[in-house]
Amino acid sequence: MSSIALTDPLKAEYQRLFDNCNLRPESAGEVEAILARIRNGQPRYRAVAAETDVPWLVIAVLHQMECSGSFDKHLHNGDPLSARTVRVPANRPPQGTPPFVWEVSAIDALRFQRFDRWKDWSLSGTLYRIESYNGWGYRLYHPETLSPYLWGGSNNYAGGKYVQDGRWSASAMSRQIGAAVLLRRMAESGLLLPAAELPHTPGAPAEKLPLLRYSPNAELPYARELQAFLNTLPDIYLKVDGKPGERTSDAFRKATGNYLAGDPRAS
Repeated sequence: MSSIALTDPLKAEYQRLFDNCNLRPESAGEVEAILARIRNGQPRYRAVAAETDVPWLVIAVLHQMECSGSFDKHLHNGDPLSARTVRVPANRPPQGTPPFVWEVSAIDALRFQRFDRWKDWSLSGTLYRIESYNGWGYRLYHPETLSPYLWGGSNNYAGGKYVQDGRWSASAMSRQIGAAVLLRRMAESGLLLPAAELPHTPGAPAEKLPLLRYSPNAELPYARELQAFLNTLPDIYLKVDGKPGERTSDAFRKATGNYLAGDPRAS
C-alpha cells in the first residue's frame, strides 16, 4: 500500500509540473534516441497492455527507466532475464523456468505492483503510479527534491539523489531522463496519441471542454492568465478573477475575432 495519497493538491502539483516541464537542451539528443526505441518497441508494449489494462505508454516509459529499453531485462528492476530477479523485488517471476520471455516477466511486474488494478490513468494518476514504482523516498525524506525518476533531465530537477538504497547525496546528480519528461516529449512529438490511449477515468467527461471558454460564474484554470494577457492589449481593462464572463469574452473577440467558446452570443 502506498504511503502517499493522491490528494487534490498532489494532482494539481503533477499537472503544474508537467505543464511547465522543459527538457534541458543538452539532453535533447538522448531523448530523441529513447523515443525511437519506444516507437520500435510499441508492438511489444501494446501486447503487455492488452493483458494488464495498463496503458502501453506507461509500460514504455517504465521499460526505459528500469531496463534502458533492453528486452533482455526484467521490468521489475532491470535484472537479466536469464534468471529470476535478485534485487528487490527478488525471485520474480515466481512461476516458470529461466530464461524468461520479456512479456511474461513484464506482466508479472505490473501485477506485482498492482498496476493492473489501478483505474485512474489521468495525467496526475499516471504520474502518481509511475512515481510509486520507484518508491516515495524523495517525498517522505527529501521533499525539497523532486524525484529524478519523474523529472530528471528537465528544469524541474536540479540535483540530489539516492546513490544506493537508503543512501542519500545532496550533491549527486541523476543523469537518467525522467519518466514524466519522456511522456511530455511523447506528447509534443505526437507519439502520445489521442487521449483515448489512456483508459477513461470514471466520473470524467467523455469529451474535454475547451480550456478557454465562457464561464461567468465559476473560476476556470488558465482564465486568470488569459485575462492578464488580454489586459496587455490596447483599451482592454479586465478584472483578473478567473471567471471569464461577457467582458472577458468581449475582449477575447476584440483580440481574436471570436467570442469565447460557450458564449451564447457566439454563432
